[in-house]
Amino acid sequence: MNIFVTKLSYQTKEDQLQSLFEQFGEVSSVKIIYDKFEGRSKGFGFVEMDNDEEAQ
Repeated sequence: MNIFVTKLSYQTKEDQLQSLFEQFGEVSSVKIIYDKFEGRSKGFGFVEMDNDEEAQ
């Protein structure tokens, strides 16, 4: 299941987001979206978890 995560702090890093979601199950991938011109986070990202039950 791919989870859309919003309202992230601009300072949030992918490893921090992964650690947060690993409390609920195995995380396949984490991607925070960055502004290509400013080089900072846009405040949202995606967390992918293989097990749908853990993701919910």
